[in-house]
Amino acid sequence: MKTAEQIAAWADKLRDISAMGLQFATSPYERDQLRQVQDIALEMFALASGQPLSDWEPLRAPALSRPTPFAAGDAAVIDEAGRILLIKRADNGKWAMPGGFLEVGETSAEGVVREAREETGVICRPVAVVGVFDSRLCGTSSLHHIYHLLFLCEPVEDLGRNGATHAHEVLDTGWFHQDELPEGIDPGHVGRIPEAFRVWRREGGAFFDGFHDA
Repeated sequence: MKTAEQIAAWADKLRDISAMGLQFATSPYERDQLRQVQDIALEMFALASGQPLSDWEPLRAPALSRPTPFAAGDAAVIDEAGRILLIKRADNGKWAMPGGFLEVGETSAEGVVREAREETGVICRPVAVVGVFDSRLCGTSSLHHIYHLLFLCEPVEDLGRNGATHAHEVLDTGWFHQDELPEGIDPGHVGRIPEAFRVWRREGGAFFDGFHDA
């Protein structure tokens, strides 16, 4: 693990400790001490990212005050021809499955359907769980600890780019067979795309923590 990644991992642990503690702290002293831990986490995130501390301060309430790892959902949309739907992300120019952070009030399956439609205009239906992937183990580049919930989905309707409400997040979209994937796959998706095809072929159950559910 690189130095910056290790600092970010420690910072994320301090974030979790302080956020969880603030949920249950009863005395002003406890809360003050936990906020100081949160301050240290912010400084460590800034150091690890190379960004000024002022860029991290606005994240104190929405990100640093949230206990437990973040939850994200991805849609492995595979059609009858065995082609998977991928997007070319605008932020890094890499190809990936559509997806993003889940929102409060929706189920994980609803979240991946929403993300797929927002980014591609494709309406899909979840049909199976591909797996639960830990960001630290699957190649995701993130300063935060994330659980990726990957669902196998089938396309229902393609509304086109006009139906994609978040098209600005995507440079391009395409359908690809497993042996014809484009170059430049996002590192966090390199190992997960084959898992999606494995479940699509009904070769075993869901993936979790490095294992397959037989």
